[in-house]
Amino acid sequence: MGSIADILGDIKVLVNAATAKPPPSDQIASFSLLVEQNAASYPHKTALLCEEEVISWQQLNERANRIAHLLKAQGIVSGDCVSLFMQNRIEFVVNVIAICKLGAIAGLINTNLTHRPLVHCINLVESKKCIFGEELTDVINEVRDELALKDGRDFLFVQDTGTTSPPDWSTVLDSVDEALETGNLPDTDEITINQTAFYIFTSGTTGLPKAAVVTHRRMLLGSALSANSLLRLTRKDRVYNCLPLYHGTALIIGLAATFQAGAATVIRRRLSISAFWDDVRKYECTSFVYIGEFIRYLMAAPVQKYDADNPVRSIVGNGLRPDIWMAFKERFNITRIGEFYAASEGNGGFANVFNKDCTVGLGIAPVKLVQYDVAGDEIVKDDSGHCIEVNPGKPGLLLIEVTQNSKFDGYTNQDATQSKLLRNALEPDDLYFNTGDLMKTVDVGFSYGQTHYQFVDRVGDTFRWKSENVSTNEVGEIINNHEDVIFSNVYGVEIPGADGRAGMAAIVFKEGVSSTINLTSLSDHINNNLPGYARPLFIRILKDLPTTTTHKLQKNDLKNQAFHLAQVSDELLVLDPEIRRYRKLDSDFYDRVMRREVAF
Repeated sequence: MGSIADILGDIKVLVNAATAKPPPSDQIASFSLLVEQNAASYPHKTALLCEEEVISWQQLNERANRIAHLLKAQGIVSGDCVSLFMQNRIEFVVNVIAICKLGAIAGLINTNLTHRPLVHCINLVESKKCIFGEELTDVINEVRDELALKDGRDFLFVQDTGTTSPPDWSTVLDSVDEALETGNLPDTDEITINQTAFYIFTSGTTGLPKAAVVTHRRMLLGSALSANSLLRLTRKDRVYNCLPLYHGTALIIGLAATFQAGAATVIRRRLSISAFWDDVRKYECTSFVYIGEFIRYLMAAPVQKYDADNPVRSIVGNGLRPDIWMAFKERFNITRIGEFYAASEGNGGFANVFNKDCTVGLGIAPVKLVQYDVAGDEIVKDDSGHCIEVNPGKPGLLLIEVTQNSKFDGYTNQDATQSKLLRNALEPDDLYFNTGDLMKTVDVGFSYGQTHYQFVDRVGDTFRWKSENVSTNEVGEIINNHEDVIFSNVYGVEIPGADGRAGMAAIVFKEGVSSTINLTSLSDHINNNLPGYARPLFIRILKDLPTTTTHKLQKNDLKNQAFHLAQVSDELLVLDPEIRRYRKLDSDFYDRVMRREVAF
């Protein structure tokens, strides 16, 4: 059952959950106010460490204030959106805090995006400014003319290594310029908990990425849950965070959780498996933020005799699947695994607050699991048109009820928001958020009378790869823009040893092209217009696309046959990671994939 301290902590979680009341809508509370409070309470304690730089809470607050004063002088006010396009580093944190200090909204742009998807995201949220890092200057410059922003005024440059000079179409932001004002802004004391803090981009089932609305309320509740119930942080802790900060997991469950506890965050630009445990030991990290994919990478590394000799006590993240859960926990001597389930746009989720193995834990909002026909890609309903709940232990589509305490903030696009809601789902006038995911209940033994859940799979037109949600329609639309393509059908397929599903596209080419496909042209088109995680790893060349009787694209047979040579008579292509080009999938390369020797 765990130690006395763990049991007392579990009881505290239960009491807090039972007595919790929703905060009033006019409560003054925000992401940035946490920083100001920490700076006032323990100004000289370490807040952030990145590479060789270490800054205190006071320094972090002052640097954010400098940027906030500059943005205010340039006309940014509460409710405006400022896009932030920067790799993981201290300046990312400084600038996102600065934006929020004004009551403005930080549009957190995925740094993998280029070309059309990048333009779409920045313009979608009606960005008033775009703050970009020196390291992404060339990427922004390529799309500058397509953005609704003015040269010399709206592009704000933040230095990185100093090897690239600020372009003449940008203005420099410098958070360490001692000539700038460092005092707290009165604007921060007017930000209420229900105001929007961030736009986090998420791929939906149709079109290009959508901007999920994240309020300060959602951020504060999620980060407090992580800090107090999952990681159980104190001010003495250090959390290692190598996930992209434009994602909710890294930003809210990781970074903001340390803000809640006054703990320190160690930021790394990107995951390095070879450096991971050396970093953890060097910085004396007691916790880290994960996704299931990189847990597999850590497990794939050669066993070392000192694997268990590390300072990590607790970890938080999602996607740690049952097949490697116990082996990972035992090999690296991890005491507490705070697995959770949530979506950037969702109104609830699950959290493993009682540290039970192989579970995403308890629901933090009212939920139902209902019958779903995966082959037909539709919800099963009874004669009255209502959903049917599954029996305990059986997989079902997860629906999260929309209530006063579990509001659905949705997206900036109202049509997209409404498309995720189910009305009259189980009884008249009820309202649920359709997650598009299959879950099931699991028996975890003694659990304080609480029901625990386990993630099963994703359904519909979205799959997950490289920790990103990939929209099949978005990818298909971009592939269809190639001059030789008539139509494509995109879906996810399983690869041995990999988490999630890799992209695969069944493509019908124009007549006469199938035998003479220009693979260089096709490769360039996909590489230039899709981020790495969204590029199909396999292509199946078809004469016609199979459809259902209602003219919907039929994916089930395509998914089942995947890229397996023995099941597919059509020609197959593979995106060879060594040359970043498509080539014919032959038996030798196929065998390497099946032996887990290809690192996609």
